[in-house]
Amino acid sequence: MLLLPFQLLAVLLPGADGEDGFQGPTSFHVIQISSFANSTWAQNQGSGWLDDLQIHGWDSDSGTAIFLKPWSKGKLSDEEVAELEELFRVYLFGFIQEIQARASKFQLECIIDTARKLLYETCPRYLLGVLDAGKAELQRQEKPKAWLSSGPSPGPGRLLLVCHVAGFYPKPVWVMWMRGEQEQPDTQHSDLLPNADWTWYLQATLDVAAGEAAGLSCRVKHSSLEGRDIILQWGPPISVALICLAILVPSIIFLLCLALWHMRRRSYQDIP
Repeated sequence: MLLLPFQLLAVLLPGADGEDGFQGPTSFHVIQISSFANSTWAQNQGSGWLDDLQIHGWDSDSGTAIFLKPWSKGKLSDEEVAELEELFRVYLFGFIQEIQARASKFQLECIIDTARKLLYETCPRYLLGVLDAGKAELQRQEKPKAWLSSGPSPGPGRLLLVCHVAGFYPKPVWVMWMRGEQEQPDTQHSDLLPNADWTWYLQATLDVAAGEAAGLSCRVKHSSLEGRDIILQWGPPISVALICLAILVPSIIFLLCLALWHMRRRSYQDIP
């Protein structure tokens, strides 16, 4: 697998320090995976990423780019896109030829170096167009949704507290179990998982003794919240018996009041 990174430096983004400057992703990566079954058969897979967002794929059968977003073409014309695709096809053809011919390490490094030079000459203008075309989506803010649950018991007398955080964008997020203002260092975090709508999902878990769960809370910080953190207090689950009791008691009181009202009404009617 080859990874060709292209850092989008401030010098390429005039006005980036101003109010209207682009504040989105800062790098573009091309990932190439080439598979060689034998000396005559090879297959290439490729993808293009703005930081952790994939916006391009590569169709190895047709040798054309796959644009995963309407703005992935940037501001290039169809003719310019075709030229860029041809550049990749030429590079991939030369790469495969050298590998299949058992190229020396020096020859292979020359191929990669040539590809880097060509791409560095072509990509900056294209990437700036992509950033500008996709600015509204890349700079959007999606507020996280959070809820609590309990996981499988880690052992006798212990609880696994789970804080779910979902639907947030951009990716950076801070989630921690707290006791008051004190962070719980045993908080465990899952991997950040992507959703189909380009938002993210995360779990934060804490293994505690059942008697120590009271007073704990899950705190979520994210840029979309503008400093108004989400704080969810942990409480023991309400039993079915308590739920039934909460429904039955008001019902019984209502029926008693209704019966008393009928009794009083009849007593007044019986007075001559």
